[in-house]
Amino acid sequence: MFGFLRCYVLLAVAEGAAGQMPAGYDAEQLALYVWVGQGLLSVIGLWGWTELADRIRSGDIAADLLRPIAPVAGFLAGDLGRALHGVMTRFGPPLLAGALFFPLHTPARWQTVPLFAVSVILAVVICFGCRYVVNATAYWLQDARGPIMLWTLGSGVLGGLYFPLRLLPEEFVVALWVATPLPSLLQTPLDVIAERDGPALQAGLVGLQVLWAAGMLALAALVQRRAEKRLVVQGG
Repeated sequence: MFGFLRCYVLLAVAEGAAGQMPAGYDAEQLALYVWVGQGLLSVIGLWGWTELADRIRSGDIAADLLRPIAPVAGFLAGDLGRALHGVMTRFGPPLLAGALFFPLHTPARWQTVPLFAVSVILAVVICFGCRYVVNATAYWLQDARGPIMLWTLGSGVLGGLYFPLRLLPEEFVVALWVATPLPSLLQTPLDVIAERDGPALQAGLVGLQVLWAAGMLALAALVQRRAEKRLVVQGG
């Protein structure tokens, strides 16, 4: 339902735009943007993950700290498995539904599909790092529902889920892309597969994702180390 709603809204925007190319997207690119985005929702996993916060609140995190693998690495391994399951079971149906009812852009460059695959993997890692840091606020707050709610609202709007960020003023979009990891969650992989930009900019956006993936994992590890110094679990 949301896929059809978003697709028709963006197609209406394209119909009323000068040259029917709003922000450099044609109608087929916008349709592909919507339906690939719908398929990636369960792969990227923007919402719904509260396992770390729940384990901190219950004290079960103490068992994780006794394991030979660091919590960040352990949770990341599980999240990559979740994402792979999402690719196998949830990515195809929305894309097929979109292809049945709308003309979708077909990638014309040989490097687009492998670059898209790399971009999706990096988006999963970046999203995991963001969710880990948000959940880790429970070390200090005990109840992380507030930060998780802010994350849920912000990641959808500023991640490119509801509409392409390129529709916003260019200066704002560039600042958002460089200063935050949010556009790297969905906007970048969707722009890559839709071939919104030339090959050089496509590769550059994925390169920026590499930096954000490394940065968010480093931040998650730093937050975890700081939290371990002040964690108190009943019974010692």
